[in-house]
Amino acid sequence: MIKNKKYYPWIVVGLLWVVALLNYMDRQILSTMRPTMQVDIVELQSATVFGQLMAIFLWIYGLMSPVSGILADRLNRKWLIVGSLFVWSLVTSLMGFATTYPELMILRGIMGISEAIYIPAGLSLISDFHSDKSRSLAIGIHMTGLYTGQALGGFGATLASSYSWHSTFKLFGLIGVLYALVLMFFLSEAPARTKSSLEKEKPVNSFKAIGMLLSNISFWVILFYFAIPSLPGWATKNWLPTLFSDNLHIPMSQAGPLSTVTIAVSSFLGVIFGGLLSDRWIQKNVKGRIYTSAIGLLLTIPAMFLIGYGQHIFHVVGAGLMFGFGFGMFDANNMPILCQFVPSKFRATAYGIMNMLGVMAGAFITKVLGSSADEGKLGKDFALLAIIVFIVVIIQLVVLKPKSNASLD
Repeated sequence: MIKNKKYYPWIVVGLLWVVALLNYMDRQILSTMRPTMQVDIVELQSATVFGQLMAIFLWIYGLMSPVSGILADRLNRKWLIVGSLFVWSLVTSLMGFATTYPELMILRGIMGISEAIYIPAGLSLISDFHSDKSRSLAIGIHMTGLYTGQALGGFGATLASSYSWHSTFKLFGLIGVLYALVLMFFLSEAPARTKSSLEKEKPVNSFKAIGMLLSNISFWVILFYFAIPSLPGWATKNWLPTLFSDNLHIPMSQAGPLSTVTIAVSSFLGVIFGGLLSDRWIQKNVKGRIYTSAIGLLLTIPAMFLIGYGQHIFHVVGAGLMFGFGFGMFDANNMPILCQFVPSKFRATAYGIMNMLGVMAGAFITKVLGSSADEGKLGKDFALLAIIVFIVVIIQLVVLKPKSNASLD
């Protein structure tokens, strides 16, 4: 069987790369199709109402993340991933049949629940299939699926203008439903989590597991280290087009694609480089992954100042490339660093908590920078985020002291 082949761990990465792409693509297409949707659903003509539709996903996704992590540590991750993909893809298709704003709200909320289940299960599954020699690269390659899906989501508006927004939702959803059937046959649970191995070990109570995590000072540092960079991370997702438009004095029609491509391409390169560097460094230095991640975040600091204050296209685009590359290096090493401090049976729960805090940080900074934009201080306040990122890098370098370069199992 294919799952017994030596290269199967990389097949798992490839299979889940497509799931990651669909995960971000399906959530992003809504943001691009407001002009066509508001013709049929007039409530969407209000930016506030449309913002609420986008926010309901974010809040439910964030609150559901710890629950998703607990489920992934206790249940078969293959079926969690297959079920999650099937449900959110079905919901995407059903949005093509929606005729009222309340229907869209309900479906968007269900999507938040189903999509939240994937990330903790997917990342912990990849981590269990890969050793310390390839874990960061495997995670990094998987993360490129998220970036690709985010970029492809922008084409929803193109399809909607050529056909209809109804057809676009139906098509994107159908792709995911069909791919869920593919996963049923080719995706497998990691050997360490087979039924026979789980029967030998009594499951840990979920509340006890959370308690054990929260009593670990290293986990608190990792949690803080993950959440703080999420502030500029989400800020670039939601406000970088505006910053490009304001600082370069170009229309949003140009600033949007320019900023999106800049971040997507550089992040893609950053996760691959960060994964390769980390997997080699960890063989020689127990803090190799921590150093790689820190270098990545340090690259984002001058980038944030240039993005916030730059007035020339070379400064702003160059800073965007630097930010994306550095953030990609950071992104590729979050789960691998976690593996050095948290046993396999708790990792999905731990990452679920991290994901929740990161999303909440994103919701917070999006609102704060919205006020900054209204006051004409968007660039300045975005640049100030560099200061707290620098502080958290120093804390991480001083406090985190892994005992071994191997994962904690």
